[in-house]
Amino acid sequence: MKKICVLGSTGSIGTQTLEVVEAFPNELKVEAISGHKNIDLLEKQINLFNPKICAVMDREKGLQLANRITGSTKILFGLEGLIEAAVSSDVDMVVIAVSGMIGLIPTIEAIKNHKTIALANKETLVAAGELIMPMIQHKPLTILPVDSEHSAIFQSLQGNPLDSIRKILLTASGGPFRDKDAFAIQQATLSDVLKHPNWVMGQKITVDSATLMNKGLEAIEAKWLFNLQPDQIEVVVHPQSIIHSGIVYQDGSVIAQMGYPDMKLPIQYALFYPNRMANTSPSLNLFDLGQLTFERPRTDLFPCLSLAFEAMKIGKSMPVVLNRANEIYVDQFIKGHIGFAEIPSKIEAIMDRHSVINLDSVEVVQEVAIWTERSIAQW
Repeated sequence: MKKICVLGSTGSIGTQTLEVVEAFPNELKVEAISGHKNIDLLEKQINLFNPKICAVMDREKGLQLANRITGSTKILFGLEGLIEAAVSSDVDMVVIAVSGMIGLIPTIEAIKNHKTIALANKETLVAAGELIMPMIQHKPLTILPVDSEHSAIFQSLQGNPLDSIRKILLTASGGPFRDKDAFAIQQATLSDVLKHPNWVMGQKITVDSATLMNKGLEAIEAKWLFNLQPDQIEVVVHPQSIIHSGIVYQDGSVIAQMGYPDMKLPIQYALFYPNRMANTSPSLNLFDLGQLTFERPRTDLFPCLSLAFEAMKIGKSMPVVLNRANEIYVDQFIKGHIGFAEIPSKIEAIMDRHSVINLDSVEVVQEVAIWTERSIAQW
């Protein structure tokens, strides 16, 4: 039986991970979970899965949860709690499903403690791929991708070496404004932005999908996961979200992974790799699909994608600035403090003010993130 820790168990990926666990009670056991402050859901998850550890980022909420539960689950708090859950001796695999850079240190500590990482958090490799990938250089399959696009590339790679890749095709739905004009983007409300055509996700990632920043972050993550150069990554808008990404090999062959939009499939693949387990998910019916279409991304209307590629090419500390600035400005948009169309211009302005430095340690990554926060606050 594989014993797992789910960091971010109350979010979209986390809850779907636990649904996969429910479907395979004889193969998977939840040893640890974590959440931010949704203690109602955490309490339900504790009652259902009886984990040994539950970490709550919000200490006050965690204390409330501790007073509500009656079982033996140990309640921990803050980042220290996340780390303790991730490195627990009872855990085989850590699912990193938290949002933002909060997942960085628990991921590094879990790797140091020889855990397998099922990575659903883009920001970890975007901000610190330069530090993390050397840690696993001689430990193949330490990180298994959970994002549907990276899982598709990983699945399409099976049996072939990384140096056989000519380029990858990173597919994007195009989001809710794919066929809209600049005026519609300028006038977009939060309600408009959150109407993703194909996927049900959390607010932050849904906003990122609408700006195409999500695809830019995925491109940077793919660079690290598959040892690619920026010019080996091609973003293809595919509105149907049936082809989840693929590889163009050196001989010109293209191998891609297809399926209905369902995050439980890549989650299950990561949890059981290299085995494929039978489930109740519907198989893809080619006769029902109709037409599959492909377009080039409109970077004139969605400049976040270009900003991400620029940050990837510059490298070093610039992706940290891109990522943290995006987190802050997306949060400001969600709270109604800025308009949707302001997000890319504000990110670009912060990038322009940054003097790039080498990333020698996690502390430097954190310092660059703090610099970004202060620059935004002072601007």
